[in-house]
Amino acid sequence: MNRNTFLRITGNGGLILAATPLVGFSVKENEQLDKKVVQEFVGASHGKMDVVKTLLEEHPTLINAAHDWKSGDFETGLGAASHVGYKELAQYLLEKGAQANIFTACLFGKMDIVKPMLTAFPNTLYAKGPHGFTLLHHAEKGGDESLEVKEFLESLGATEMKIALY
Repeated sequence: MNRNTFLRITGNGGLILAATPLVGFSVKENEQLDKKVVQEFVGASHGKMDVVKTLLEEHPTLINAAHDWKSGDFETGLGAASHVGYKELAQYLLEKGAQANIFTACLFGKMDIVKPMLTAFPNTLYAKGPHGFTLLHHAEKGGDESLEVKEFLESLGATEMKIALY
């Protein structure tokens, strides 16, 4: 066999191979996350950083996954860490790419985020977070760092009332 024949045969074979799906090869990017794994991740995000880190390492797409606790009560890992005031875990999740929101901004006392959001969308003051916790609840969980946000929310009429979801 000469060089040209070899290149023609192997070139065509390469095209055929490239166009053929590999049997047994599975790309899992389009698969739905297991609901039990999501629940475990979100549950652990209330206080078990070691479990969160392990699960996130095994399943990176958990970072923004939400568990449905029923009755419209959806919660992400960041939402869980935020409403319990676990700042270290919330910061870790943010560094890993979790989607920040106004509830987390309240926890961290980010007046430069909270004030313009509420100016643009005033009814967000009454938004329900995970389990019905309010913006004010999140600011209170933030402690001294969030005092300015807490006072701002109260000046707008916010109360520390958990909004019932059930």
